[in-house]
Amino acid sequence: MQRIDVNERITSLERLNPTPRPTTSPCFEGRWNFEWFGSGSPGLLAARVIFERFPSTLANLSRMEILIKDANAKATANIKLLNSIESKIILSSKLTVEGPLRLKEEYVEGMLETPTVIEEAVPEQLKSALGQAATTLQQLPALIKDTLASGLRIPLSGSFERFFMISYLDEEILIVRDTEGVPEVLTRIETPSSTVVETIEYDS
Repeated sequence: MQRIDVNERITSLERLNPTPRPTTSPCFEGRWNFEWFGSGSPGLLAARVIFERFPSTLANLSRMEILIKDANAKATANIKLLNSIESKIILSSKLTVEGPLRLKEEYVEGMLETPTVIEEAVPEQLKSALGQAATTLQQLPALIKDTLASGLRIPLSGSFERFFMISYLDEEILIVRDTEGVPEVLTRIETPSSTVVETIEYDS
């Protein structure tokens, strides 16, 4: 019922789209928060990475946002393990304008940031194990420690791409639909520092 209700509200809003060419609109750039995401979105990809490896009782996706600027996108999923260990999954992609409404998204790289431990929130039964792990990390060679500190990077070029259309865009709300028509709803967090956008040519 929730899905039906959300789709009904989305459809009503799309009829009022005030931006006829959203792919080249200055409003498209900026930082957006995912409120509702579909089957092919970076939000679901990040969620799959988490929940295929951890039970939902141990891990949760606390926030998903995406920064769009200069034909590039960076989606960030904030995750929390055991309510005491925080990390981020970052997916970088390249955006290509295919028309006034349509874009192609090609994934370039994925990165898992080094987890941060919230010491005061660590359960008593885990403090000893985390302390031993920290000691072990300190004893690793400098090259390995530096690699772990900068996060785990996974090249994704050529492995995944998707097409989507922007069905609604204003200064506060962005709605996109994938090739199956599944909607994603985003709300603006902040605008880019520069709103100057060059005219982009596309094939009709």
